[in-house]
Amino acid sequence: MATNIVFNPSLTKTDPHEHPVLIIGQLSHLSLLSFDDLKVKLEPRVTYETFANALACLHPSPTDTCPLYLDLATLAALPLKCSRHNTSSRAHSITKLVSTKVTGVNESVVIVCEKKDLFASACAVVRAFPLYSRKNRRGPIPASTVHVEFIVLEGDKILLEPLSTPEISCIENVTQGIRLAAKIVDTPCNEMNVSHFLEEAQTVAGELNITPLVIRGEDLQTRGFGGIYGVGKAAAVPPALCVLSHKPAGATKTIAWVGKGIVYDTGGLSIKGKTAMPGMKRDCGGAAAILGAFYAAVKGGFTENLHAIFCLAENSVGPNATRPDDIHQLYSGLTVEINNTDAEGRLVLSDGVVYAKKDLSADVILDMATLTGAQGIATGKYHGAILTNNEVWEQKGVDAGRISGDLLSPVPYCPELHFSEFSSSVADMKNSVADRNNAQVSCAGLFVAAHLGFDYAGSWIHIDMASPVHCGERATGYGVALLCSLFGNYTSCSLLQQFAPHVTEPPLKKVCL
Repeated sequence: MATNIVFNPSLTKTDPHEHPVLIIGQLSHLSLLSFDDLKVKLEPRVTYETFANALACLHPSPTDTCPLYLDLATLAALPLKCSRHNTSSRAHSITKLVSTKVTGVNESVVIVCEKKDLFASACAVVRAFPLYSRKNRRGPIPASTVHVEFIVLEGDKILLEPLSTPEISCIENVTQGIRLAAKIVDTPCNEMNVSHFLEEAQTVAGELNITPLVIRGEDLQTRGFGGIYGVGKAAAVPPALCVLSHKPAGATKTIAWVGKGIVYDTGGLSIKGKTAMPGMKRDCGGAAAILGAFYAAVKGGFTENLHAIFCLAENSVGPNATRPDDIHQLYSGLTVEINNTDAEGRLVLSDGVVYAKKDLSADVILDMATLTGAQGIATGKYHGAILTNNEVWEQKGVDAGRISGDLLSPVPYCPELHFSEFSSSVADMKNSVADRNNAQVSCAGLFVAAHLGFDYAGSWIHIDMASPVHCGERATGYGVALLCSLFGNYTSCSLLQQFAPHVTEPPLKKVCL
């Protein structure tokens, strides 16, 4: 039974003997609290002396916990250090602490943080409670509810006003999007194939009063989507392009989010090894994140045209599978010589971004994908990679990563040096690089940009999140909070506006001045 998560506007009175509580914060923030600030969660089981002694015992290295009452009331300290490439919320540590210290019954998690870290902290908590499970335990398991509450600080002062109803609603929408994305990524392909993903998209569309556009199967080939069709044509369940469109009155800008939705990636005829293939249910992580973020953004009152484009296929092996040496014509009109069927994500994304440009006239196109194993080598398990033709969006992306906890790090955008890796003597390009030691993450993104056109006058942002899409064996819902922060200024939600990055000019221009 999935855990219910409820966000409360302020601390509610509970007895830890009946309702356990986990209190998390940086040591410097916890030290600002008096026992009176927390007694509604601790009395009558915890005294002032117990609380003071526990606080004095905390020595985070990097984290530390101290029980206040059995294992039913716990004080937890976050890491002391935070570098400039990390999120000041210590979001990843919050998720780990909650995962290991909750008891599995009705309980509370109290986060003590600065206001600037509230959004990331809330998102971090819900990542500890995945929705998907197929464990067949004996006997019924009652549903539990976790109440998430905040003590918000501004400098060394506690802000006494509770969170407003619109703020609570906004947090709930974003966290619901995170849990939806993680559920889709965790679900194996026999339960999350292309048809199942379309059902998830239809459910979201129904809640938002949107009618999806779906192009599927042979219609993809007929209409020129050679990338999506070529990747998915060998699978028993046909591939699809799905579009959800939000078009509010008064919109002046068009934004498109394009997600790689490879529901399973065997590698095709360039088949993966037995240790590389498990986990490839996660290859739809980009599309899953965009579905969750689209839900939250529209619920948050997105003020501009917003299109979510899902490029859905199963990269399978069969009589109709694409062969190395085959040549496909993509929606851009450009031809691609296939030299690696396991470099399939860039093919489906290319069709998606070109659809955003040609059919939707998008001013800003963002694609998100679990695109390369090289991303984890280049930017690690916690930072996705951002590649873009626009320096302002690059800086906004990095800032939004710190704000949301979905961290990003730039990789070089330099097509004049890197795109030659795709040179082909018989087609416009190959789909995989000649030299795997030459900026693979950048090259993979540049393949997508090439179909959009390097002369594209709009802004193009590519996010490769192959590694941060999961932590261990569970999905993280990475990307939902990031997009909600990155595009927060395009919503009418005051909370998302508050947690949106604000960049007025390129960083290099500031340096030159």
